[in-house]
Amino acid sequence: MRRVSRLAVAGIATATLAITVSACGSSSSESTGGSGDSGKSKGIGLAYDVGGKGDQSFNDAAYAGLQKAEKAFGVTGRDVEPQDGESDADKTQRLETLAKAGYNPVIGVGYAYAPAVKEAAAKFPKVTFGIIDDETVKADNVADLVFHEEESSYLAGVTAAMTTKSNTVGFVGGVDVPLIHKFEAGFEQGVKDTNPKVKVKSQYLTETAAEGGFSSPDKGESAAEGQIDDGADVVYAAAGLSGQGVIKAAAAHKVWAIGVDSDQYAQSALAKYKDSILTSAMKNVSGAVYDLVKSVIKDGKPQTGVVRGSLSNAGVGLADSNPTFKGNAELQAALTKAEAGIKDGSIKVKTS
Repeated sequence: MRRVSRLAVAGIATATLAITVSACGSSSSESTGGSGDSGKSKGIGLAYDVGGKGDQSFNDAAYAGLQKAEKAFGVTGRDVEPQDGESDADKTQRLETLAKAGYNPVIGVGYAYAPAVKEAAAKFPKVTFGIIDDETVKADNVADLVFHEEESSYLAGVTAAMTTKSNTVGFVGGVDVPLIHKFEAGFEQGVKDTNPKVKVKSQYLTETAAEGGFSSPDKGESAAEGQIDDGADVVYAAAGLSGQGVIKAAAAHKVWAIGVDSDQYAQSALAKYKDSILTSAMKNVSGAVYDLVKSVIKDGKPQTGVVRGSLSNAGVGLADSNPTFKGNAELQAALTKAEAGIKDGSIKVKTS
């Protein structure tokens, strides 16, 4: 990932064949046995969050990191899909299956994996586990891969405030949880710091992930439709797969969408909507996955503890694939100034 509002990431191919492997999920590659808890690695184990691979967002960014690591280090990867209505016990079984098969590191994609990572890591102390978007699991063999999402969201807010013509913008959050509150808080602050006259309309799709807040494009589309009907002409979604519905609604009404996590302008599955995707507030999930694999397989010094991506270390930023966004000199100057303020501490971005 390059520096902040100069971020550009290639699209990710996501049409892959899924093979059912057990009751705990489905995978794009089969296990043929492994080293259990010997600490040796046969490759990378990746367990997806709700929405699974093909969300053109969070999960696909993790998959891109797996692919990059496979090519760089000559190892194989096994990526496993979630199941509807699964329990923490199902997630734990999934992680333990990967560890028993010899995969190291084993990564849970999403905060919902926290209980499962904690339990599995205790049973396999020689295997390195990673969890994305959670920093509550404290163990010598666990890396908590987290981000300052509020920082990139602040830049998205600056972008929205300088782009809107109606002085009304929207935020759609997938699930009403502290992680997504960070996106909302940064976005609203960025809007208000740029133009206090701009109204921000916010809506969360569900109270829990089990209700489909991260996996229901129809819910995202309906929420965006409502905000657009109320005058929003820029809508920012932090909603995983549901964000595709927000983008669809924006394209139908010829207003702007701001994507999240991956460069959604560059995603092949969203190509018919890309002219409505102004930018995306990205976090380098791909890089976090790659770096953890590198620390285990190549460096022999596994990452542990909290590993946080920020504007300062290029862990978050804005995508610049859309020429309209990249070519707006006034906007780019404002983003450069905002970025500098966040880095030097003169702008303190809220997280709630």
